[in-house]
Amino acid sequence: MRTLVAIPVYNEERYVEKVLQRVARFADEILVIDDGSTDQTPCLLARQPVEVIRHKENRGYGRALLDAFRWASVDGFDWVITMDCDEQHEPAAIPHFVEAIRRDDADIISGSRYLNLHEGDDVPPPDRRRINTMLTQEINDRLGLSLTDSFCGFKAHRVSALNRLDLSESGYAFPMQLWAQSAAAGLRITEIPVRLIYNDPTRTFGGPLDDPAERLTHYRDALNLAVEHASDTHGDGRAKPMVTMGGLSNGCVRG
Repeated sequence: MRTLVAIPVYNEERYVEKVLQRVARFADEILVIDDGSTDQTPCLLARQPVEVIRHKENRGYGRALLDAFRWASVDGFDWVITMDCDEQHEPAAIPHFVEAIRRDDADIISGSRYLNLHEGDDVPPPDRRRINTMLTQEINDRLGLSLTDSFCGFKAHRVSALNRLDLSESGYAFPMQLWAQSAAAGLRITEIPVRLIYNDPTRTFGGPLDDPAERLTHYRDALNLAVEHASDTHGDGRAKPMVTMGGLSNGCVRG
């Protein structure tokens, strides 16, 4: 079984070397998607023993993930684990995802920051927690899922299952499309606990998405389009997947 760890980065000169050194303890094959960084990130990546896709300009978080999925498919990987590079995902959690992969009972293994909250966990910015809660509930209601954290980017994806989807969303609304199509295609979805880490609550999305109301509207519009598209492609758009909760711990994202 071949597993790729894929890490989108954008202007992460502060973190990239430390994160990649730690990831290398737990993964043999690492792909970094540099989404048009304008700081020292490209120079720092050139010194790391990892594969790199370089965007000449910023194309969006979703586009970086799509490039990672294509790489994994073309290069014959069985699974791709995605994580962020801002120290809000713990590389030490990678073995927990590998353990869940080996159980071979899921197609998407999604980290959840809210399954096992612990004393000392960080507190997310209120607007991000509120929007995550609202959208997670709407996704569950519309798709028949039982997610607890719809925006965590720390995930493991079965490549053969991804190849059944028609993903195209290039921005931060990527999870809306992933959940809609995964549910409609009947993929098996599992959540496992990861740590809730917000080491820089001042980080922004950039542009209109920094306004919580605009962000919520954008995500809802994306969900509506994704459900409509999934229904046209796979059927009625409601889920026939299994959604289970794992019993593992550690690691996670901003969202």
